[in-house]
Amino acid sequence: MRVMILALSVLGVFLADAAKAGPSMAPRELSASADPATFSEAATRETESQIRLDKRKRRDVQRGLTRIGFDTRVNGRFDKSTRAVIARWQEARGYPGTGFLNPLQHQALLTESVTTAQASGSDKAEDERPARRRGSARHHRRNAGPVGVIGGVVGGVVGGLFGRR
Repeated sequence: MRVMILALSVLGVFLADAAKAGPSMAPRELSASADPATFSEAATRETESQIRLDKRKRRDVQRGLTRIGFDTRVNGRFDKSTRAVIARWQEARGYPGTGFLNPLQHQALLTESVTTAQASGSDKAEDERPARRRGSARHHRRNAGPVGVIGGVVGGVVGGLFGRR
């Protein structure tokens, strides 16, 4: 009975805050010391090649975009969907939305994602986290919706009470 009461109270708290959840759509304050040319110069394939993004650096960009609310697959490839996400990030920050990065935009993106991670209390860097095993029974559900999230919360509470993880 205690488990049911606890699960329902967690559910009530979650549903009360569900409308407020999600990334903020409010524009972020941009640095006053930013060069205005940074915002007017369109990034191209050539400017992005100056950054010399290998697969690891492209994954860092993809993780950074996801961390600040622009979800994309972290696969180390800049395909059409990743280019579209980069363009949305650029437009939201006042850059021309080309889908390509220049060195200054790349640095701004990484700085913003690190700042966001620190503000959210994520002390561990991505590389310090233990690697997930492939083929595991657990699957990461992106955009699971309220039912999946509620089920995960209730399952986590019940599993925690009985010593399962």
